[in-house]
Amino acid sequence: IKPRYLNKIKTGFEWNKYNQTHYTAEEPPPKMVQGYIFNIFYPQLLDPSIPPTFVLEQAPPDDAPSQNSAANEFLIIRFRAGPPYEEIAFKIINMEWDRNSKHGYNCVFEHGVLQLHFNFKRWRYRR
Repeated sequence: IKPRYLNKIKTGFEWNKYNQTHYTAEEPPPKMVQGYIFNIFYPQLLDPSIPPTFVLEQAPPDDAPSQNSAANEFLIIRFRAGPPYEEIAFKIINMEWDRNSKHGYNCVFEHGVLQLHFNFKRWRYRR
């Protein structure tokens, strides 16, 4: 059985010094991916005491010759649970996660739902 899932990509504007100088609120900069929300439902898990896990793997390189510089641009996040469920995998952007719960990190399995919420680290400009 494939588990049901509800995923969201968090996007937003990054108002760094460059974007503050070159863009306005009327003409904003391009949106960037800021994080992901994964909610995966396992209602018929045979052993609910063992929580599902996730593994990060390097994405296979595309065959397109124009993307040689972006070899490590994506990761595969693979969710595994016990029987009767199959593995499911998603392709995400390869950036460092902010694992602070105050900044939105959440990894909980309760009531048959695995919730994985994370944002990417924001790099502040320093001279």
